[in-house]
Amino acid sequence: MRVECIERSKHKQERVLVYLEGGNLLRITEGELLRFGLYVGLDISPETVVQLQKSGARSETRVRAANMISARPLSKRELTRRLVQKGSEADDAGAAAEYLEEIGALDDAAYAAMLVRHYSAQGYGSARLRDELYRRGVPRELWDAALETAPDAQETLARVIASKTRGKPLNEKDYKRLSDALLHRGFSWGEVKTALRAAGAALTDADDGL
Repeated sequence: MRVECIERSKHKQERVLVYLEGGNLLRITEGELLRFGLYVGLDISPETVVQLQKSGARSETRVRAANMISARPLSKRELTRRLVQKGSEADDAGAAAEYLEEIGALDDAAYAAMLVRHYSAQGYGSARLRDELYRRGVPRELWDAALETAPDAQETLARVIASKTRGKPLNEKDYKRLSDALLHRGFSWGEVKTALRAAGAALTDADDGL
C-alpha cells in the first residue's frame, strides 16, 4: 500500500495525516512518522498499517492526556475515565496516565492535598472532604495524609458562623437552620454544637458590652 501524501493537520498541531492509495487515511503523530520512516511513495504492508494505527492512537491519547491535565488538575482515575469517554481505548488511556505519573506530571497525593485545601477554604468539614476525595477518584490510602493538612474544624466553623451571623444574635429557629447548614457542610454534630456554643457566648458578650 503506497503512501500518497503526508501533511500536518490544520486542526490539531500534534497530528500528522498520512494518505494511502485507495483513500485510506492514517492519523498519527510525528513520532510514528520518524519511527516508521514514512515518506511519499513508500510501500507499506497491511500489517504495518495496523501497527501505525495502534501506535498513532496511543500517541494521540498521550497528547490528549497531557492537554487535559494542563487545563485542570485531575486524579489518575479521573484522567483515565475522561480519556475513555473521549474515545480512547482503555489500555491506551491507562498507559498514558501511567506515563504522566512516571514523569511527575500526575500526582494523586498532591492533588488530594490541593482538594482538601480548596474545600476547607470554602468552609467544608471532613465528611464533605472525604466525599470529594472519593468523587474525584483519589485512592483511599492517600486520604488520611491529605486530611491532616486541613485546618482545625473549630477554626473553620467559627469563620463560617461569623460570615452567616454577621454579629447578630440568634434565636432558636436561627440556631436550628444554621446547625443544619453546618451539618450539611460535612461537620459532625459534636463539632457543630461546640462551635455554636462558642459563637453564642461571643455574641452574648458582645451584646453585654453595648
